[in-house]
Amino acid sequence: MSKFIIQVNGPAYGTSSSINALCFTQAAIAAGHQVICVFFYQDGVYNSTDLNLPAADENNVISDWKQLAEAHQVPLVNCVSAALRRGIISEQDADENGLSHWNVGKSFIMGGLGELITGIESADRLISF
Repeated sequence: MSKFIIQVNGPAYGTSSSINALCFTQAAIAAGHQVICVFFYQDGVYNSTDLNLPAADENNVISDWKQLAEAHQVPLVNCVSAALRRGIISEQDADENGLSHWNVGKSFIMGGLGELITGIESADRLISF
């Protein structure tokens, strides 16, 4: 079976990038493939905010990412530079910068492009959405 890195470049809502990435990731895991991590880059970092409140009749993509990560121990990695530029702040970044609030859920970790490159070296495929 193959090892994948999934890169999500689109936000949770407004494009189909995130939901397509989620569906692909779920299908890959169901088929027995390994997902090394899901890397959220550019506007993809908007998938990690705990402050999205979709309508009751809409799919909660962010919640689905969290459930996938928990159920299959798939790391959800935000590009820290892309996140900070967009106001996506982890608790650690808030502490380090004297901010009283943060909005990144605990299911997500902050990382850099170096982590993406290291992961790519051990993966068979990088799939970008």
